[in-house]
Amino acid sequence: MQNVIVRNIEPGDNAALASIIRKSLEEFNAAKYGTVYYDKATDHLYELFSSTPRSTYFVAVLNGEIIGGAGIFPTANLPEGYCELVKMYLAKEARGLGLGRMMISKCLEAAKDMGFTKVYLESMPELSRAIQVYEKFGFSYLKGPLGNSGHTGCDIWMEKEL
Repeated sequence: MQNVIVRNIEPGDNAALASIIRKSLEEFNAAKYGTVYYDKATDHLYELFSSTPRSTYFVAVLNGEIIGGAGIFPTANLPEGYCELVKMYLAKEARGLGLGRMMISKCLEAAKDMGFTKVYLESMPELSRAIQVYEKFGFSYLKGPLGNSGHTGCDIWMEKEL
């Protein structure tokens, strides 16, 4: 993607990322309890990722403006070798340009570099376009959740071997 910079999250990114996440969920009628929409950590992503070993969060910036983000997180109680693809959201104007694929690729590469062997994710039917992208990356469906993300509003669970 031309002119897009992908970098690690910085302290001043919290408000812009929280806004993108919540606006995205509102747009797709997925702003429901048990999702990242109501998660207090959504407003403090820098602190969460900078204080958690074996986690990382990438921010996409276009012309100085944050347009999306995605991360890898060692969610509590996941099976050995697993991490979770988390908080993968793009601003409306950033969708359909290949940025989502770029961000997912960067996260999968980071997960592999950190020694993880599988990546887990949670989603919901309202985010069907994202689910199609996950399928193209080789994520397969699970019958139930893994670990303890606290996101009981998600009812699609997927995993991918690295």
